[in-house]
Amino acid sequence: MTRIVPAGKVLLFSFFIGVIIAGSLLLMLPDMWRGKGELHYIDALFTAVSAVCVTGLVTVDTSQFTMLGQIVIMLLIQVGGLGIVTFSTIYLTGPSAKISLSNRQIINEYYVESVEYDPRRIVRNIVILTFGTEALGTLLLIGGFSGHAHGNLLFSALFHAISAFCNAGFSLYDNSMEDYSGNALVLVTIMVLIVSGGLGFVVVQDVTRKIRRGRRHRLSLHSRVMLAGTIVLIVVGALFYLVMEQRHSMRGLSHGNRILGALFQSVTTRTAGFNAVNEADMTMPSKALTLVLMFIGGGPGSIAGGVKVTTFVLLLAIALRTGDEAASVRMANRLVSPKVTIRATSLVVKAMMILGIAIGLLTVTETLVGGRDITFIEIVFESVSAFGTVGLSLGLTPTLTLLGKVVIILTMFAGRVGLVSLAMPSPDLYKERFISYPEGEVLIG
Repeated sequence: MTRIVPAGKVLLFSFFIGVIIAGSLLLMLPDMWRGKGELHYIDALFTAVSAVCVTGLVTVDTSQFTMLGQIVIMLLIQVGGLGIVTFSTIYLTGPSAKISLSNRQIINEYYVESVEYDPRRIVRNIVILTFGTEALGTLLLIGGFSGHAHGNLLFSALFHAISAFCNAGFSLYDNSMEDYSGNALVLVTIMVLIVSGGLGFVVVQDVTRKIRRGRRHRLSLHSRVMLAGTIVLIVVGALFYLVMEQRHSMRGLSHGNRILGALFQSVTTRTAGFNAVNEADMTMPSKALTLVLMFIGGGPGSIAGGVKVTTFVLLLAIALRTGDEAASVRMANRLVSPKVTIRATSLVVKAMMILGIAIGLLTVTETLVGGRDITFIEIVFESVSAFGTVGLSLGLTPTLTLLGKVVIILTMFAGRVGLVSLAMPSPDLYKERFISYPEGEVLIG
């Protein structure tokens, strides 16, 4: 059998690397930068990687680019956001209308068979949903920014709508959404865009069918787990932030705006990266929760990053419930196969390994090589934010050393493209196994 996925991974990496290089070179053109001093290539490369990987971490303020430069960044965000959820489908489909049995199995597993498995239809639905949602978001943000926008109102609304739906966290404003902490229309619109982009297109399509067909259509297990997990994380996170920050980072806000700010913080921490309050002013417990939410991220097959909500819920179920001898886990009167639980566990372990390497390298580049006096929480926060493609920062990223910027660039790329490639099922799973090994025992715990 032809090894399709490894070749697909090569094309996946090549596609994103090509877009990043092209974007960084475009940002180096004379008409792209209006900030003080010269824009160094490492900063242009950092910006391009952050945009394509829909992260939002920046070493130079986006406001320092000209409108032409900001348009390039916006297009990089759009290409990166759409590319990560459509690339594998386009590659598997190819120029032919025929899909092999092994490819169809991979598509079914990645997109949930009960919802849709026609790759061309998936791509079409993704594009329609993306542009339609971003257009609606733009109209709402025009109303929210009206009278308060910096620069061109239409462009500002369009840029932030695309950035929010793609969970990128890029903002044309130096302090992100802090000036709009009391603007319900702006914050609610951005929250809805973030959640819409982070749920996953499969879930959105499944919910749409449920609304259209009513009782005749039953939501898939994936959709139910994803929706329940998202709601619980948002509510629990918002309550936690509200309690911890009402006398600290949110003390200057009214009670209603505190609730709005807590909700916004709970939503944006899972891969979006906008902030309505200064992250550095938050309490240590809030920063700790933010680390957890950034690591979890959004939904599979979505624009969001992280290890994904369904992976977190599945591992929680494994930890709290006793599986059967075949390692299956029961969820909502359904059995999740050992193949899925093993993949979920493997994905989290690999993610933690990547994070451990990134944190270790940053401690070397910023404390030993850079000779800087920074706290460990700052290093961990920036690393998790980069890996989860979130973009929230405690202020370390703009002051990184050259080597530190390279580490964060690689971490963003690994968190966006590398983790997705690791999560893609391999056709080798469907090969008949001719070798059987004797069982062995290893003590656990």
